[in-house]
Amino acid sequence: MGPLQFLYQRPKALRLLWGGMLAPSCLIALIDPWKLNATKQFHYWRYPVPELWRDLLEKVKAAGFSAFSIYNHWGYHNPTPDVLDFENGAHNFTQIMTLAKDLGMYMIIRPGPYINAEANGGGFPLWITTGAYGGLRDNDPRYTQAWTPYMSEISKIIAPHLITNGGNVIIFQIENELGEQWLDVANKTDNIPVQEYMQLLGDNARENGIDVPLSYNAPNMNGYSWSKDFSNATGNVDVVGLDSYPSCWSCNLSECTSTNGEYKAYQVQNYYDYFTVQSPTQPNFMVQFQGGSYNPWGGPEGGCPDDIGPDFANMFYRNLIYQRVSAISLYMIFGGTSWGWHGAPVVATSYDYSSPISENRIIGNKYYETKLLTYFIKVAHDLSMTDRIGNSTDYSSNPAIAVSELRNPETGAAFYIAMHADTPSATLETFKLRVNTSGGELTVPRYNNDITINGHQAKILVTDFQFGNKSLLYSTAEVLTYAIIDDKEVLVLWVPTGESGEFTVNGVKSATLKSCARCANFESYSGENNVTVTFMQNAGMSLVEFDDESRVVLLDRSAAYLFWASGLNNDPIAPPNATVLIQGPYLVRSSTINDGTLELSGDLANATTINVFAPKSVQSIKWNGNSIVINSTENGVLTAQLEGAPSYTLPNLAGWKSYNGLPEIESNYDASGIAWKFANNTNTSNPTIPALNNPVLYVDDYGIYAGSHIYRATFPTTSDSPTGVFLNITGGLAFGYSAWLNSEFIGSWLGLSYIDQQGVTFSFTNATLKQEGDNVLVVLMDNSGHDQRTLALNPRGITNATLVGPGEYSFSEWKIAGTATAKTPLDPVRGPLNEGGLYAERTGMHLPGYPDSEWEDLPSDSATLSVEGAGVRVFRAVVPLSVPSGIDVSISFRLTAPSNTTFASETGKTNQLRALLFVNGYQYGRFNPYIGNQIDFPVPTGILDYNGDNTIAVTVWSQSADGVEMRVEWNVDYVHESSYDMGFNASYLRPGWTEARSAYA
Repeated sequence: MGPLQFLYQRPKALRLLWGGMLAPSCLIALIDPWKLNATKQFHYWRYPVPELWRDLLEKVKAAGFSAFSIYNHWGYHNPTPDVLDFENGAHNFTQIMTLAKDLGMYMIIRPGPYINAEANGGGFPLWITTGAYGGLRDNDPRYTQAWTPYMSEISKIIAPHLITNGGNVIIFQIENELGEQWLDVANKTDNIPVQEYMQLLGDNARENGIDVPLSYNAPNMNGYSWSKDFSNATGNVDVVGLDSYPSCWSCNLSECTSTNGEYKAYQVQNYYDYFTVQSPTQPNFMVQFQGGSYNPWGGPEGGCPDDIGPDFANMFYRNLIYQRVSAISLYMIFGGTSWGWHGAPVVATSYDYSSPISENRIIGNKYYETKLLTYFIKVAHDLSMTDRIGNSTDYSSNPAIAVSELRNPETGAAFYIAMHADTPSATLETFKLRVNTSGGELTVPRYNNDITINGHQAKILVTDFQFGNKSLLYSTAEVLTYAIIDDKEVLVLWVPTGESGEFTVNGVKSATLKSCARCANFESYSGENNVTVTFMQNAGMSLVEFDDESRVVLLDRSAAYLFWASGLNNDPIAPPNATVLIQGPYLVRSSTINDGTLELSGDLANATTINVFAPKSVQSIKWNGNSIVINSTENGVLTAQLEGAPSYTLPNLAGWKSYNGLPEIESNYDASGIAWKFANNTNTSNPTIPALNNPVLYVDDYGIYAGSHIYRATFPTTSDSPTGVFLNITGGLAFGYSAWLNSEFIGSWLGLSYIDQQGVTFSFTNATLKQEGDNVLVVLMDNSGHDQRTLALNPRGITNATLVGPGEYSFSEWKIAGTATAKTPLDPVRGPLNEGGLYAERTGMHLPGYPDSEWEDLPSDSATLSVEGAGVRVFRAVVPLSVPSGIDVSISFRLTAPSNTTFASETGKTNQLRALLFVNGYQYGRFNPYIGNQIDFPVPTGILDYNGDNTIAVTVWSQSADGVEMRVEWNVDYVHESSYDMGFNASYLRPGWTEARSAYA
C-alpha cells in the first residue's frame, strides 16, 4: 500500500497525534478514522544532554501525549561541508527513536533541510549563507549538492525506526513553512524552481528508505501549497498542515501584525474555511499551533505568559476542536535553551517559550491545564470521526455563548464545544444547552444550576459518550478520563472550582455519594434505565457509586490538575483496562503491578495524600521503590501519605580568578598565529555588495560564522593624519561592537534590540597616532546569529570601514580572528556553535582543566566581576557539587548589573557590558543588561556535574570607558523527590582543555 493508505489504514499508528511538544518544538494531534490522540515536539539540540531526554519524554507522556515530534538541525549535524556528525554527544539522536519505542510513543520527524525554529540561520549550516550556493530553497544544483548528503544520511538513519519497519516513526516532514509553490496562487502559476526542489526532497526521502507519509506545514493561511487536494502540481506531499500563533509567536506583538492583524487578546482565527479549500480529504492538521511565545531581546523578564497561560490553553485548544481541527501540534511543550550561538538574532539565550514545561523542567498550571484536554481526547474514541453539524448561538439559551456541534456519523455520539461568541470576552455567563441525544432532544441541565463559562474558558460537553459498557447520555461537567478496573468502569469528571455539574449515566438504576470533599448540592434522580446526578464541587475529590459498583469520580480543577491516568504497559493507546488512576502527586511517571504490589514512580514537590484506584488484587504500594503505608481502603480507594522533597543548599559560588581577555589590543600582541585569517578577498558571492575601498570583510567569506569576531587593521601614518574612522557593521539584532586604536579605546556601538546594522564614526581624539610605522585598529564585534529564511544570506561583519579626515587614506592590511577551527571541529561534542572568537574561547579558558594558576585571585568573598575601562576580562571559578541521590535539583545562574532595580555600583561603573556564561565549557548565557532583559539562566544536570567539580567561566566585555561590573549568583529553583536518576555519569559531554588550544592565542 502507498504511504497515504498506510496513514489511514493503520489507526493504531495515528492515535499518536494529539500530543505535545518538547522543544520542542510541539504538541501534535492527528486524528485517524478511529481515534484522536496526542503528540509533542522538542529540539534535542537545544537540550544537549541525552540522559535527560527520557525525563522529558516521561513528563510529556504523563500529560496524556502518546506521540512527539522533533526538528532535526542540518547545521548542527553538518557544521562544515566535509563533516556529518550523528555520533558525538547530543548529535546522536538515534536514541530518541529507541526511547520512543521503549516508552510506547509514536514520532513525527522533521529533518528540514530548513526548520526556522528561531535557530541560527533557520537551521541552515552557516557555510551555505555566503551566497555561493544560490538563493537557497530552490532547485539550484549548488544548493542541491549541499543538502543531499545530509538528507540522504539522516533518512538512512531514520528508516529502520519507521513504523513500517517495526519502529514508532509514522510521519516524515520535508522542508518547513515554504508556502511558495505558486508565483500566482489564484491562477496556479507554477513556481518551477521551488516545485522541483520539493520534488527532489521527496524523491530523496523515498530513495533512502522513507516509506511513511511525507508532510508539510504552511506558515500562514495566505497561500495554498503542496496539497494533492488543491492541485496535482509537482512537489506535492501526502499530508499538509498549517501553522498558527493567534496570540503572536513573540512577546513583541508587533512582529505578528502583518500576519495576524492588530493584536486582540483571545481573538480566535477561522481555520475551518481554510482547510475546506486546502485539504478537504485530509486531516485538518495544525502542524504548529501556539503553545507559547518566544521572548526577544528586550522582552519582558521571564517571558510573556499573561495571555498565553492556562486560560489560553483551555480556550484556544478547545476552539480548535470547535472548528473540527483533527490534528494538532503545539509549539512548544518544552522549549529548552539556545545555548552557545544556536539562536537566531530574534532571541536571546532562553527558549523557554512560556511552554507547559519550563526551561528548568518544572511543570505548572499550564501543563496541568493542557493535560485536562489531552486526557479527554485520549478516551474520546468517537471524536476521531465527526461531522460539524452546526455552529451558532442557537444551541445556547444565552446569546453570548456560541456552540459547535460535532457528531460521529456512525455512533451518534456528539461533542458540544461552548465558548464566548466574542472570544476576547471574559465575562461570566450562564446558560442552558440544547442537545440531541439517543434519548431525544433535551435542554440541559434539567435539574441543576445552569452551565457556567467564566472568563477566557471553553467547555467540551458530551452526549452518548461511551465508556466501557456504559454511556453518558449527557454531561455538563467535562470528561477527564476513565478506566476499567476489575471489570467495573471508573469515570472521571471535572468542573472549575465551585461550579456545578449534571450528568446522566445509562444502564444503572441508583447512585450513592460515597465520599464528599467539599462537594454540595448532591442529588440523584433515577430514570427508567438511567440515573441523573447533580452536584457542586468546591474543592478536592468526591466519589459516586452506582448499583452495579461502577463509579464516577468528581473533581474540581485543582484536584483534576493532580489526577493521573497511568498505563500499566507501554502501549501508546493506554487501554482503559490496563490503567490505574492516581490523585495527589506532582507527577506520576509510570505504574506496574507485580505480585500484588502496585509500583509507582514519579516526582514530589511537597508532602501529599495519594489516592489510588487500582484492582482489588493490589495489596501494597511502592512509591519510587519504597513501600508506603496504606492508611485506608475505604470505598475501594487506596490512600496513603507521601513525604515531600528534602531541602538542598548550594555551596558558595566563590574562588574567582581573572585574566586579561583582550590581549589583541596590546602593542606587543603577535597576530601571526593560526587564529588569524588574512582578509584579502576582492570579490564576494554574497548578494549584498560591500563598500569597495577595502577587501571583502564579511566574516562568512573566511569561514567564520558565529559568536564574537575580532578585526585587526593597519594603516600608515601620513602628513595629513586621519581624524577618525567610519565603521558600518552588520551583526543581527542586539549586536554591538567596540574599537581601539593603538591600544586606546575610541568608542562602542552598544546595540539595540531592534537594530541589526549600524554605522558610527569614531573620533581619534582620545587616541595617539604613531609618528612612524603602522597604526593598529582593533574592532571587536559580536554576531547575534544569522537571520532566517532567505534573509540567512544577509552578511555579517564590516560592510564599510573608511578613515576620515583632511586627506585620502587606505588600510594596508586586514585580519580576522573567529572561532578556533581546524579541518574537523576541535570540540565535536559541543560543536562549533558553542564558541565565538574571543581570546578566552579560542584558547579554551572556558573549558575544564585549563591551567589558570597564574591568574589574578579575586577576594574570596567576592561575587562581583568588574572590568576597568573598556576591554574584556575572563573570570573562572571551580566549585564542587554533591547532590544526593533520589532528588532532582534545578539550578540556575542569576547575572545582574547596576540598574535602578538591581544594585548601584560603588565605583561608578556601568551596565554597558556583554557577558558570556560558560558552565563546564558550555556557553549557557548571553547577558546584555544594557539591552535586556534575561537575567536567569537555567543549566541542567549533565552540563553541571552534580557529583564533582564544576568550572564556571564568565567573559565580561566592557563597552564603556567608565568600566563595568556585574554579579554572578547561582540558585536552586526547586528540589523534587524523583524516581529519575539525576546522578548519571555524563562526563563524556564535558571534554576538557587540551594543549592544542594554545596555538589559537
